[in-house]
Amino acid sequence: MSEFTGFGTETRKFLRGLGKNNDKAWFEAHRAQYDAYYIEPAKAFVEAVGLKVEKFAPNISFEPRVNGSIFRVNRDIRFSKDKTPYKDHIDLWLWEGQRKTALSGFFLRIRHDRIYLGAGSHGFDKEALSRFREQMNYEKKAKALTSLLKRAERAGFSISGRHYKKPPRGFNGNAAGADLVLYAGLSASVERKRPPELGTAKFTTYCAREWKKLAPLHRWLMAEVGAR
Repeated sequence: MSEFTGFGTETRKFLRGLGKNNDKAWFEAHRAQYDAYYIEPAKAFVEAVGLKVEKFAPNISFEPRVNGSIFRVNRDIRFSKDKTPYKDHIDLWLWEGQRKTALSGFFLRIRHDRIYLGAGSHGFDKEALSRFREQMNYEKKAKALTSLLKRAERAGFSISGRHYKKPPRGFNGNAAGADLVLYAGLSASVERKRPPELGTAKFTTYCAREWKKLAPLHRWLMAEVGAR
């Protein structure tokens, strides 16, 4: 595998072109660029950044391949009104546990002009949601989670996952968990303009540094909501 040197000008050019010409004919005509400037740097990035993330999340999993840490470029259009066949961005993911059922992980989206980076869970499955709600019945645990989320917000991240309007049956009504129990998932993320590091080998250090700020949230989710 080649050494990671950044998602450079050619990667951004390919993503911008795909966004403007989102059809099979254009994609097939530019498949060589897809392989060289999308897949290859993504694989190298995953391998390099995974070794850095292991230092503060030792149980993290990462696989430098499509359908591993690299999401497929093809969109699932079966139930979507938008029938454009391809994503105009690169989605990458490092997770803990079994990939298909992973509760939490570190994620990154790269567009031609900006990035989206974060950690946590975009949505709990039924069992995880039940465990999360149970934890929110305990004031001490709800306060501890609130403290973690406030720390993430002070670091510039936004908290996502609030979904429900009313607390579930069985919630004991403690004030600390009253808002959190309305969440259907829990993640912290930030969207930024393209950082200078994106086109260099330093981008792995950039991402690892940002993800490390969210490692406490990831650890809390795995310890308190992860399968027993």
